Amino acid sequence: MTRIEQAPEFLTDFDCIIDHLQQFGAHSIEARIAEIVDAIQILSHSPLIGRKVKGGKRELVIGRESHGYVGLYRYVSDIDVAFVLAVRARRESSFFKRKPAL
Repeated sequence: MTRIEQAPEFLTDFDCIIDHLQQFGAHSIEARIAEIVDAIQILSHSPLIGRKVKGGKRELVIGRESHGYVGLYRYVSDIDVAFVLAVRARRESSFFKRKPAL
């Protein structure tokens, strides 16, 4: 089973998501965060599920439409670890403007 490691910036992304949802009066914020966390756990069984992007990273699509998010990660097969680098709303601009870790 693939181990999942989270970059410190990943937790900051959750703070941004929560702030944004609260600002717009979204309901079920806890459920949305749980959906993201649950989706990332799929990497423990299917670490290559995400689509390939720049620099050997991958994007995992989570949810859909206005509830959609994208998780950025790098899978290192030699040590069987998925490093989760960032998460953002699908409508947000590119990860690569934020310069995530790794």
